[in-house]
Amino acid sequence: MAMNVQGDGGQDEAELNTTINTTPLVDVMLVLLIIFLVTIPVIVKTVPVELPNERNIATQTKPENIVVSVDRDENVYYNNRPIEVGELRDRFVDAIRRAQARGVSAANMPEVHIRGDRNVRFAAVGRVIFAAQQAGILKVGFITEPRNQS
Repeated sequence: MAMNVQGDGGQDEAELNTTINTTPLVDVMLVLLIIFLVTIPVIVKTVPVELPNERNIATQTKPENIVVSVDRDENVYYNNRPIEVGELRDRFVDAIRRAQARGVSAANMPEVHIRGDRNVRFAAVGRVIFAAQQAGILKVGFITEPRNQS
């Protein structure tokens, strides 16, 4: 009883395995495809907002405009005079009443221009905005300095 361990007579082992194993390649490609499918919707989904362009508008100085300044120590100034934050609402209401007594239209009501120090906390400026909102001021603006373009 003889046994042949060499194979089927004459076929080399190299000829038997002539194809490339593509299973690892397919596995890697599927993982990449899943990663892209999961991450792309997260990146693309944003709220469609039309952002404003940068513009520089000169401040229109009208006698009825109110300039409120807030310094770095959170002191509030109403037309360059110190004032407590609690009194702001009453001053704003008085300014609106005076304008209405003069027959000023709603479009030309007093505006509040806020000059806030660069280092002041936003809460201090927020209290001024809140007082203007409570009084019924329709237009609130911020006075800033232009950036150095150099």
